[in-house]
Amino acid sequence: MRTWGVARIVGTVFVLSPIALALPGCYTGLSGGPGSAGQDAGESVDDDAGTAGTADDGGSDDGPVGLCGDPEVGITELRRLTASQYNNTVRDLLGIEGDHAAAFSADERIGPFKSNVAAPIGDLQADQYMTAAENVAALAVEDIGAILPCDAAVDGEDACAQQFIADFAPRAYRRPLAAGEADRLLTVYNDGKAEGGFANGIRLVVQGVLQSPHFLYHVEFGQTDGGDGSVVVLTDHEIASRLSYFLWNTMPDDELFTAAEAGELLTEDGILAQVDRMLADPRSREGIANFHLQWLGVDEVENTEKNPTYFPNYTPELAAAMKAETAEFANWVLTEGDGNLTTLLTADFTITEDPSLLALYGVTLPPDHVPGEPVPLDATQRAGLLTQAAVMTKHAHADQTSPVHRGKLVRENLLCQMLAPPPPDVDNVPPEPDPNATTRERFEQHRTDPTCFACHNLIDGIGFGFEHYDGDGAWRDMDGVNPVDASGWIVGTDFDGDFVGATVLAQNMAGSELVQQCVARQWFRYAFGRAEQVEDQCTTDALDTAFAEANLDVKALIRQLALSDAFRFRRAIAVSEAVPGEGGVR
Repeated sequence: MRTWGVARIVGTVFVLSPIALALPGCYTGLSGGPGSAGQDAGESVDDDAGTAGTADDGGSDDGPVGLCGDPEVGITELRRLTASQYNNTVRDLLGIEGDHAAAFSADERIGPFKSNVAAPIGDLQADQYMTAAENVAALAVEDIGAILPCDAAVDGEDACAQQFIADFAPRAYRRPLAAGEADRLLTVYNDGKAEGGFANGIRLVVQGVLQSPHFLYHVEFGQTDGGDGSVVVLTDHEIASRLSYFLWNTMPDDELFTAAEAGELLTEDGILAQVDRMLADPRSREGIANFHLQWLGVDEVENTEKNPTYFPNYTPELAAAMKAETAEFANWVLTEGDGNLTTLLTADFTITEDPSLLALYGVTLPPDHVPGEPVPLDATQRAGLLTQAAVMTKHAHADQTSPVHRGKLVRENLLCQMLAPPPPDVDNVPPEPDPNATTRERFEQHRTDPTCFACHNLIDGIGFGFEHYDGDGAWRDMDGVNPVDASGWIVGTDFDGDFVGATVLAQNMAGSELVQQCVARQWFRYAFGRAEQVEDQCTTDALDTAFAEANLDVKALIRQLALSDAFRFRRAIAVSEAVPGEGGVR
């Protein structure tokens, strides 16, 4: 017996606020929109010469925001759980481990971040959710006693079913049940019991709840308006869910639910107490890792293929170790280290004990090494996240390096300056590897072709600075038969000029206000699954100020984000603007 299907709740179009930058030809607006960084793109990013462009430079004095007194926030779209959120929520809700979302359609992205907001679901996705719900429900009742809050033999089956619904459904929906919801689920139980007994009734309840929009979506109705009708105050339970999926990538735990029920999450002190508790909890490691892996575009680096002729030591196991290194490094800096952006960008150590990856870096574990502690690297070769093997491997080709992909990563993901896609007729196939010609020589066409120059002048100069790192992240001194030339240049920033090598570039970026503001924007986008809008300027200004005053402590940035207007309110939407679907939610 199949229960009700997923409601088709439709996404809507973002209202973006591009900020002008005096560089022609390439910029298209705020990063974070569909087609932005993090989605696969061709090697070339040429644009028609002379096209007017814009970029998000991390901050703006434009926009309608005045004294930042009354809350004002941009539109937050209705989002579905990502695949990892679905799996984690099933695990924490029912105690069932596994990749239950393996057959789901790929998560949509907003910029580099998985969000599932851009498009409505279709019949295929609804069927995928239904099949997953059926499979999970069947697993759940294999050991039915493990999911029940009662003993059916002692309390009676129907009474126990009512207790199960009263416990299970509010946790699945991440809020108290509304009037009539428990009765409808009890009807589902009774139908299932009539067909196949008590366990079948419980199975159908689980199956139905897991197909509900209130389980599959981040539903935020809010409670009251903010005084003038422009914003809606989120409920305690909605804030609890925002915190849990932001910091832990899963549903709230019992302590968050208790804080919500006590009304503690409507105060700044209550929110900060939970943020600090959650950051100190080992479960924060997944949220920290997810942000950095997605931000740098390496969350799926283990699927990257390399030509064994050029990279014979590259294996799927090595790629997995690379990904784990980036995750562990970010976690160590934020939870055990100084939590500073400068350290993330410039540190001369790694957090890995994988022999193959250490061999790639040309180091061995020190004799007195303590597991989980930093392993020193050559400071002339490695500096923080950008020179890690995962980043260099992912942003390269199967048979060679890629100054374009690497330069594009820095321009879009660390400077928040969005590049236009290449014209449809451009030849974006990279030149063939040639041991007698350097990468710089083979990519010289970008500098000589006037239709390519405008964009490639913005990215190639950055990318050439990474030429000491081969396509698998290993350090190299020779480019074929020629010495590596890692000299580069950067324009359109607050640290313009020539540089030699990625370690110098990383040091320059660490001192850049533009980079610092972009990192704040990326945390905003990760938390909300959307780009910032004009109405969010008070929030983003407060993030910039808090980050700077905390000397670039990322945890201080996270705390300020949780206290922001954008986190605690949502934009009020007129009935005429509401999207069709259950409750007209948006």
